[in-house]
Amino acid sequence: MHVNFGSIFLASLMLLSGLMRESLAAYLSEVGRHPLLTADEEQALARAYRVTGDKRAAHKLVTANLRFVVKVASGYRGYGLRLPDLIQEGNLGLMKAVQKFDPDLGIRLVSYAAWWIRAYIQAHVLQSWSVVKLGTTQTQRRLFFALGRTRRELSRAGAGADDDLDDRVARRLRVSTDDVREAARRMEQRDQSLDAPAPGGDLSPVDRIASGDDLQDERLSCARESDRVRRGVTDALATLDDRERTIIEQRFMADDPASLQELGTRLGFSRERARQLEMRARRKLRTALEPLAAG
Repeated sequence: MHVNFGSIFLASLMLLSGLMRESLAAYLSEVGRHPLLTADEEQALARAYRVTGDKRAAHKLVTANLRFVVKVASGYRGYGLRLPDLIQEGNLGLMKAVQKFDPDLGIRLVSYAAWWIRAYIQAHVLQSWSVVKLGTTQTQRRLFFALGRTRRELSRAGAGADDDLDDRVARRLRVSTDDVREAARRMEQRDQSLDAPAPGGDLSPVDRIASGDDLQDERLSCARESDRVRRGVTDALATLDDRERTIIEQRFMADDPASLQELGTRLGFSRERARQLEMRARRKLRTALEPLAAG
């Protein structure tokens, strides 16, 4: 049995949002206060969530493994991204893993969650690396994260008599040499600021571009802000009970909003009771959305 994702992990998401408001040291301290679980405790909690949708069990599974996310995220600092951002993406992967974890697999949650955590972090790294989309195929994604490490390992091992380094990398990673060279070229050509002055002149590249469209960074910023707002609203709605959510959806989110009288009749109580539930739901939403407005 699975219940609404946002509802299950609302408490964990609130903890996660503290990453953006507090120092990283404070977050790590908070994470360290959550005790690790024994195998038996983990199995009991996982079954409680899987069978009954127990939110508290899911929350304990998430918080007990947050420190593992920090460890995995730290391994991706070499890509020039902020560690808190990497941790945030890894935490989302952990939450997804808890949602899908089958306690009857006979493995620990952390072993299963490692794939989801890395997948979310790697997706964030690829998205942040360049405004030009990278890693659109499995081969490209594998090369992006393994190319530098493999080159260093083979360079230390020494070159063969007739072997080029790219050839050896290709054989190690089981891809073509052309794939290796293309990946290296794309990774070495990082995005350049359009505002940087051109060599030998005062004009920047952006000064030479005639366009009335929004800049790419503005569109990206708007897209990320829209995603943040969407997640916040989803989490806020998850704080409502079924009747409150029905009233809010029918009163404010429907193409043809229902009246309080119609909702009361449909749900089996008076118009006044429908009004009271609406007011209570709106108070809950205001409280839940306050961090979103502050952010």
